[in-house]
Amino acid sequence: MVSRPILLQGHTRSLTQIKYNPDGDMLMTASKDKVANIWYSHNGERVGTYEGHQGSLWTIDCNKTTTLVVTGSADNTARLWHAETGRQLHVWEFKTAVKRVEFSHDDQYILMVTEERMGHKGTIQVFAVDASRPEQSNEPVVVITPSPSKATVAAWSYLDKYIVAGHDNGTLALYDWKREEAVLTAPGHEGTITDLQMWKDGSYFITSSKDHTARLFETNTLNALKIYKSNTNVNTATLTPTQDLVVLGGGQSASEVTTTSSRQGKFEARFYHKIFEDEVGTVKGHFGPINTLAMQPDGKGFASGGEDGYVRLHHFDADYFEFKYDY
Repeated sequence: MVSRPILLQGHTRSLTQIKYNPDGDMLMTASKDKVANIWYSHNGERVGTYEGHQGSLWTIDCNKTTTLVVTGSADNTARLWHAETGRQLHVWEFKTAVKRVEFSHDDQYILMVTEERMGHKGTIQVFAVDASRPEQSNEPVVVITPSPSKATVAAWSYLDKYIVAGHDNGTLALYDWKREEAVLTAPGHEGTITDLQMWKDGSYFITSSKDHTARLFETNTLNALKIYKSNTNVNTATLTPTQDLVVLGGGQSASEVTTTSSRQGKFEARFYHKIFEDEVGTVKGHFGPINTLAMQPDGKGFASGGEDGYVRLHHFDADYFEFKYDY
């Protein structure tokens, strides 16, 4: 199903988020070792490094033209970088760690999810970005304070109309961000939501959770469409644009298990049929839980980032595109 993976060895600690740029020719990786890297996705060659953060990186994104990169970190800052040169353009400072960042579809805003710590409430903040100048405003356009549970992940809906957020208690919320209010909330999972990735047109999205499932939801209604069951924590889930498949990543962390072989810990990327919810295949390789998955926008490959500090870059072979599910 996949050709031999390219192993990217650019980090010394576990991966927290990986993401392709919109064209799919670059892969960005963020890690607990305080650096972010950018790589060519076709051959795994490292293009550059973004250095400057003083704590673990949690999250990374770039704008549509891949000229700006934004990162969020445990050092209580989010930083804007010149993608090509690696020059730091701006620093936003917060009271707590920044757990998720994402450019809006029109590249005019960035949403940032901040951690709940030491009496400070977790927030979703939106900042305006002007790509024509390096200096940016430190004043958020809006600040949303999710209640009763903090947001762990968030993403823009279609046309940037809403912000969809997943929370620590497993609930989902649809925020009308310009009014700073939740227009809809729904029970999403029984455990903390660990990842949230939108379908390319924003009409539905996939979430993963510590409740051992990934689920598909409609954006407008937050109705649960599908559920994919695993037998271990699901840290990340992504959708494939060319086949009716979803990919789940996770595994039991070392702290929860006494002896972990890679088979026992369920460290493979697991493919499920999007409609029928059946597991149809696995891709092995990591020596620890998979923390983050990203699908190439053209659907020709995917990447996985693990607790083991490695990024594995997979390209699908011809068999994958001819795969037909027998039902």
